Amino acid sequence: MNEQVDVKKLTYKDFETDQEVRWCPGCGDYAILKAVQITLANIGATPENTVFVSGIGCSSRFPYYVETYGFHTIHGRAPAVATGVKLANPELDVWLVTGDGDGLSIGGNHMLHVLRRNVNMQIMLFNNEIYGLTKGQYSPTSKQGTKSPSTPLGSVDLPLTPCSFAIGAGARFVARGIDTALKALPVTLARAKEHKGASFIEIFQNCIVFNDKTFEHFTLKKEAQNTQIHVEHGQSLIYGKEKNMGLRFNTEKFALETVIIGENGVTEADILVHDETNKLMAQMLVELTAPEFPVVCGVIYCDPQESYDDAVHRQVNDAKSAKKADFNALIRQGRTWTVE
Repeated sequence: MNEQVDVKKLTYKDFETDQEVRWCPGCGDYAILKAVQITLANIGATPENTVFVSGIGCSSRFPYYVETYGFHTIHGRAPAVATGVKLANPELDVWLVTGDGDGLSIGGNHMLHVLRRNVNMQIMLFNNEIYGLTKGQYSPTSKQGTKSPSTPLGSVDLPLTPCSFAIGAGARFVARGIDTALKALPVTLARAKEHKGASFIEIFQNCIVFNDKTFEHFTLKKEAQNTQIHVEHGQSLIYGKEKNMGLRFNTEKFALETVIIGENGVTEADILVHDETNKLMAQMLVELTAPEFPVVCGVIYCDPQESYDDAVHRQVNDAKSAKKADFNALIRQGRTWTVE
């Protein structure tokens, strides 16, 4: 008779380490860390089968604070290391932690390729629109006009939209979250884990020292219902405190527009229904900015295909099972030979 072994259900505390968390007091990274630990417990993750890989930056201290395996690697190269980890041991649950500077500036090329290859991992990009670790220089996502030590007169660069970059790079799963949204963020992260392939999650993260309140125009709790929309597949894109605002597709402008249900003949039937498999819709949604539009959070795009690591291992297995040639007979069959 087989004995049943009781498996202890882990809580978020089981994923806390004994290391002192060394982020600035009030940093959004604390909330993200808690959300990740809650997610790991909720999805039944185990420390021995989980690994966090990071590059360089404030966000990249993450592996020290999660009770799992971890690699704190070099600037921008975390995707390459994480790809190697996943290929070497496909049973590991790999999480990649990066920032808007680490992942989209020096690491932009590596980020592009890990997304287009569709390596099976969860990629969390903390976006605070600034370089926090190196004392507040502007980053690829900084707003135009941002004054910093490297742009004292204000940045003239056009900022990069991380989710738009991910979709353009071929990502099959793109989502967004907010650092302090401790109810919504674990749900989004759990969906990312379910996805087989590269899951890209942009997380808006407040840097209280060098870029405080940069997202306040849509993250303030008292206004969040009017400035955010949390999308769900198959559900109408309705938002607002009164649930009377929505997104409609304007066929003449070939663009999204905000409308108020009950005004100018607008009904719920006019409101666009979210289809997370629609790439064009996803591209339009990630480009919406407050205050003209609500900022879109949740799973914006999800259209799975075979992951890179699955394809590589299938190819290796197929090669191993193929008919093997007799090399000795081949070189002795004459002056010429044919390899099939």
